[in-house]
This record gives sequence, structure tokens and C-alpha cells, in this order.
Amino acid sequence: MSSPWSAPSPAPSRRAVLRGGLTLAAGLAGMTGLSACRSTTEGLAPVEEGRLDTKHWPGHRPRWLLALPEGARVTVVALHGHGADAGMWFDPPLAQRLAHELGVAVAAVDGGTTYWHARADGTDTGTMVLEDLLPALEQAGAPTDRLGLTGFSMGGYGALLLATRLPPERVLGVAAVSAALFFDAHEAAPGAFDDADDFARHDIFDRVDALRELPVWLACGDDDTFAATNQSLAKQLPDATTRFDAGGHDRAYLEAHWPAGMGFLTNR
Repeated sequence: MSSPWSAPSPAPSRRAVLRGGLTLAAGLAGMTGLSACRSTTEGLAPVEEGRLDTKHWPGHRPRWLLALPEGARVTVVALHGHGADAGMWFDPPLAQRLAHELGVAVAAVDGGTTYWHARADGTDTGTMVLEDLLPALEQAGAPTDRLGLTGFSMGGYGALLLATRLPPERVLGVAAVSAALFFDAHEAAPGAFDDADDFARHDIFDRVDALRELPVWLACGDDDTFAATNQSLAKQLPDATTRFDAGGHDRAYLEAHWPAGMGFLTNR
């Protein structure tokens, strides 16, 4: 998939994180290996921004963003889709608004097109989230003892995958919108996996036992390419909360459903 929404639409450009009157106030955060700045505006949670020094994505210093309202109880990590970056949750300011309304921290980080798992070239953005992003968020003041995981498309797949890598008692739940799921390696999107063995190691359908231990929320449109795989996963997770309704693999569907997924996570 060449776009975070619907191929063959071009991938979005890297726009400013905030717009519409938000003002960036640059400053050092005093965190080792990190640079950060903070922005705020009325009605939205203030935003921290920084860069990660990570060995898990050679040659990159990925940007992270954190909407952190005062008194946040928990943190939800949002993983972006293929062709997007951390900013997809923050511009327009979806994360800031939901963080403010729900009283939770919402974080995102750049992950390239790696499908959030270890790759043959030495990249492992999934481990980067767990070993590098979470400590950075904690240093920024976000509560990380218990986490929610969410994502769209490639990020929905990644959220399900990472949820199975954490101790179940640490996971509030996982909310995946239009998750990019595949029945076998031959159906997978080009570049999503290195080969059939890589697919097998990271197959969500082989992790249903772990997912059954977690609160799971799934949404996918009837016209989405991934409708069949999402519905199949739901049948294997009888306790999952699902929303399979009209819609396609696009931003409109995400924006219409993500707030409900976030509400599911933060009301645990």
C-alpha cells in the first residue's frame, strides 16, 4: 500500500505538526539524546515534540509527538499507516482534542514503511516503540505503567502485534481501525514482510491466544480491502468489540471511528 489511506493516492507530505493558530515554543527538554519543544492552545492538550536516538532504525532520528493534558491517567500510543508519519494523528489536531477530552496522553512516532516489526535490514520499529519511545514519553511526563495501543491500516496491524509483545497486565487494550491484516504471505502488500518466514513470525492470526487475554476493539469498512481479514479475526476473538459498517480505507473512516476506539481504551 503506497498511501496511508487508499492507493494510488499519493502519500501525504510532511506538514507542520500543528496549524490553525497554534504556536510552537521551542526549547530543550533536558532529556538525554532527545530534543523537544512544546506547543499549546485553548481546548487542545499541549504537545511535546522530540527526536529519538535509536539503534533500531539505523540512519534515522524519528520524530515523536505527545499530547499531554494535565493529570493524564494513562498513555495511548498511536501507530501510523503506510506512507504517513507521526503527524497524521496531530494535523489536523485529532490527538490533541481527544487527549484533552478524555484526560489521557496520546503519543505517536515516525515508523516509516516497516510494518512495525523486525526486518532483514536491521530495522525494528516495533522494538523502537517499546525500548526507545516509551522511556522518552516517561521522561516527558507521560504515565507509561499501563498503555493503550491503537493504529490505522499498517498501524492497526502494528498495534495488534505490539500488544501481544507486552505483559497483558500492562495493556489497557488495543483499538485497531482498518488494520492491514493478511491471510497469508502471498496476499501481503509488497514490502510488508521480507519473505514467507518473516510473515509467519509476525502473523496476527497466530497470536489470537494472546489477543484473547486483552480488551480488543476492531473497526473496518465494508468496502475496505481488509474487511474480510478483520471480520475473520473478530470471529476468533469472541469478546472483542467490533464496528463493521459502511466505509472504505480512507481518512473519513478513520476520523469517524477513532474517537470511539479511543473511548474504548480509556474507559477500561
